[in-house]
Amino acid sequence: MIDKKHITNRFLKYVTIDTESDPNNPAFPSTEKQWELAKILEKELKEIGMQEVDLDESCYLMATLPSNLDYEVPTIGFVAHIDTSPDFTGKDVKPQIIENYQGNDIILNEEKKIVLSPDYFEDLLQYKGQTLITTDGTTLLGADDKAGVTEIVTAMEYLIQHPEIKHGKIRICFTPDEEVGKGAHLFDVEKFGAKWAYTMDGSQIGELEYENFNAAGAKITITGKIVHPGYAKGKMINSMLIANEFIASLPAKEVPEKTSGYEGFFHLHDIKGNVEQTVLEYIIRDHDLDLFEKRKYLMQKIAYDFNERLGQELVKVEIKNQYFNMKEKVVPVMHIVDIVEEVMNDIGITPLIKPIRGGTDGSQLSYKGLPCPNIFAGGHNFHGRFEYVPVESMIKATEVIIGIASKITTKFK
Repeated sequence: MIDKKHITNRFLKYVTIDTESDPNNPAFPSTEKQWELAKILEKELKEIGMQEVDLDESCYLMATLPSNLDYEVPTIGFVAHIDTSPDFTGKDVKPQIIENYQGNDIILNEEKKIVLSPDYFEDLLQYKGQTLITTDGTTLLGADDKAGVTEIVTAMEYLIQHPEIKHGKIRICFTPDEEVGKGAHLFDVEKFGAKWAYTMDGSQIGELEYENFNAAGAKITITGKIVHPGYAKGKMINSMLIANEFIASLPAKEVPEKTSGYEGFFHLHDIKGNVEQTVLEYIIRDHDLDLFEKRKYLMQKIAYDFNERLGQELVKVEIKNQYFNMKEKVVPVMHIVDIVEEVMNDIGITPLIKPIRGGTDGSQLSYKGLPCPNIFAGGHNFHGRFEYVPVESMIKATEVIIGIASKITTKFK
């Protein structure tokens, strides 16, 4: 159905363009280099026959595939992001193609002794006999989410080339800055004009997600007092030692490396300090809204207790909500999830319905009035040197998009 060489070449073209986003730049997009891929996609969408192709001043690219029906069905959408994570470099990506993978170790970089091994990454064994695209061990790959971009473009191209497949109006959008939490901030839901949408931003084949974490960021600023250590008794206040106590006051087992499924966590991801001031940066995550609020309260309570004990306000906590669990917005329209599950079953994919231990553009879009579950794009080991994607998974994801478009025509006739 989908030409393997064609989808592979399209993906390779996209991943070799550096689109790493920047969490410290408030501009849209946060890096100028995201424009390069956006403009390539703008040109490509026009060439394959998409209509209303529009790249706006903030690097959001939207386009339309008009309906080929003689009756109306709901307009649906598909969304993916063009940026890659700043967690690991996306510059000079050199993808490697592993044909007919046999479950062995993959030497990503012989010189640096970097090996992608099923002994550590057991998911590799699912893809024996398939074609894998990996990194060369020095960069991430960018399957998150250029696999999703590839699948959407390929699906639209296929529908245009096969008018015998009936579908309603389809809107697509490629967003900047998803990896730094801003992908949906300037997304114009009214302009997009879809009844609901799907992000193609999940991981392994079969993933279908409509629950995600409630998320907040916390900044803890601890103020100390520097005095010559030889004369410090009763005078010095070492902010780093107070910070150490604060860290130890949080539940030791409620961290990312010790939790899974629906379990939430506190994640200390940055610390900077000296005697006079230490700053801790946390992210707070929980699927359950009540537990999420309790986690935020616990941080505030620890700070309050410290300040009471110290007799002065030395510990300051600032917490900002980032996004919320899309489940609340999707459950009232669960048919949009059921449709995807049916399509997956129709084409021989076992649906893996599970909560996202993170967030997507879809979580924010759902709260902006566009219910938006998440579908697999096929990649594994995102945000690092061991990232890979099976080509066959990208083909199946493309078939899911086409299947959804077709299924809508019978569901709403």
